[in-house]
This record gives sequence, C-alpha cells and structure tokens, in this order.
Amino acid sequence: MTIFRYVIILSMLLLLCNCNNIPEAYYAEPEYIKSPSPKEAAYFKAYDDALSLWDTDVYEIYVPTTYGTAHVIVSGPSRGEPAVLLHGMDASSTSWYPNVNAISEDYRIYAIDLLIEPGKSKMTKEPESVDDLINWYHEIFEKLKLKEVYLIGASRGGWIATNIALKKKIKVKKMALLSPAQTFMWIPPSQDLIKNIVYALSSDEKRMRQVLNTMSKNVDNIDEAYLKQYYLGNQVDVNNKFVASMMPYSKKELSALDMPVLVLVGDDDMINTPKSIDIAKESIKDAEGEVISQAGHFLSIDQAEIVNQIIIEFLNKNN
Repeated sequence: MTIFRYVIILSMLLLLCNCNNIPEAYYAEPEYIKSPSPKEAAYFKAYDDALSLWDTDVYEIYVPTTYGTAHVIVSGPSRGEPAVLLHGMDASSTSWYPNVNAISEDYRIYAIDLLIEPGKSKMTKEPESVDDLINWYHEIFEKLKLKEVYLIGASRGGWIATNIALKKKIKVKKMALLSPAQTFMWIPPSQDLIKNIVYALSSDEKRMRQVLNTMSKNVDNIDEAYLKQYYLGNQVDVNNKFVASMMPYSKKELSALDMPVLVLVGDDDMINTPKSIDIAKESIKDAEGEVISQAGHFLSIDQAEIVNQIIIEFLNKNN
C-alpha cells in the first residue's frame, strides 16, 4: 500500500469517526490509560476483554471535563439519534454488552463511565454534591454537542437519568429506566440487601458470586469476562459517597417529567417491586411499565432479548 493510499484511507476513517462532530483529540488515549499502575493495568485489560463482548463496532473517546476525563463508548449509525446509556453502581459501561447490539441498530449510543465508579473515566477533581455530578454529565453533552437525547439508565443510572431529566438543561426525548434504584421507592429491607452491604466491606470473590445471586436470576448466564472485570473493578478505588443522597423522588418532582418514561423491573428484583411502576404511572403524565418474568435486578442481562425488544419498541413508538 502506497503512503498516498494509506493517507486517503486514514482520512476517510477519521471522517467517519468525526461525523458526529467529535473532536479528533478525544480519540487519543490519555496517559493514565497508556501508562497505568499494575493494578489499573489488570483492570483495563479486563475492561477491554469485557468490551470485546459488544457485538458491534465501537469507538472509545476521552472527553476533558472540569472534574477529569470522561470515558465514553460510542457505537451505532453516525446519523442515528443519540441514546445515552448510564450504568449501575459498582459497574461500568461494559455492562450493556447484552443490549448494545439491538439498540445500536438504529440509535447512536453514548455509554458513559461514571466518574466515581470503576471504568476508564479518571477523576482529577472530586465532585462535592450530586449537582456537581449531574453538571459533569451536562458538560459531556455540551462537549459532544448533544442537544436532544434518549436516556437509558440501569439501577443507580436510572436515578441519575431521572435527575438529569428533571434539570431540563438538555431535551430528553424519552427515558427508559431499568430497575432504577431509589427512584420511585425505598429499597425494601431484606437478607439479600445485608449480603450486598457485607460484600461492599469485604470484596471477596466467592462472596461476590453469592451477592450476584441476589441480583441476577441466573449468575451463570453472565459472561465470565464481564464477571472478572466486575470483580477487579471492586478492587480499585471507588467513591460511593453520594449513595446517601439517593432518595426517592417526590410525586411533585416526578410530575415535572414531561417526556415518555418506561419503567422495567424484574419479578425477582431486590431493588424494586411492581409498586415502582404504579408510582410512575400515578405521578408521570406519560409513563408505562412492565414486570419482566424470570428476572432479578440485572434484568437487562437475565432477559436481554425481551428487555431489548421492549426498549426498542418504546424508543421507536410515534417516531
């Protein structure tokens, strides 16, 4: 291949990558990714192995923000409407591996690693409040020139998505909440909840699988590559200081949501019950919901095909 042909092909690839006005500099790996500590290197390797489960072309970008570098995985058609994916607690964007192939057929996915969670985002200035955290997301939207989005949030990501939508700094066209934690109701007290708290204090691999049994209907259905990343992610520094700030939204707050909202919970869900769907329908003008059979809190993994179909139908409705 001549140098001229190589330059032409490279230019075409960059054009394809930048068709959503993403600055070329965002594709460059930052120094903390190129020269990680041994512990970080092991985690980043596990992250990349889990990311390889995404059955679609992906681009990793690194967006500079006030609080550090935001790692965002981009996938799907360049001219597709943007769908922002917000993962749950103790996880990262790779957790969407059972869902991205279906969603990215028609939508441009932006999966954001939460700054205070395991993942490839890097915090350099600590957010002091939930508002700081929400402003961090809005800074990413602004840098990526996202003005209208679909929001899809799982667990804590659902609570954050709701907060983003309530701030009305960006137009949220529709919002899909997958067992959103502490959004419509308090987490019901249970033995399973105690197990999760104990694991958070121990980080033992065997105990991790016991805890995952409380979150998933079938842990053996979770890919081993993701399980390894999930475990190693809990060995790196994680800051969950805003958990205490996650209180259910009032009916008055929920009534301010003026976009269509979908709420899905599992029939064996430790975090939510069908009551969450009832509250959503009572409080939000345009809300719908469904209980997913044979699914725990990790319903997007437990029943990926069914959940994907419901989400796609919801996003496509009246479009």
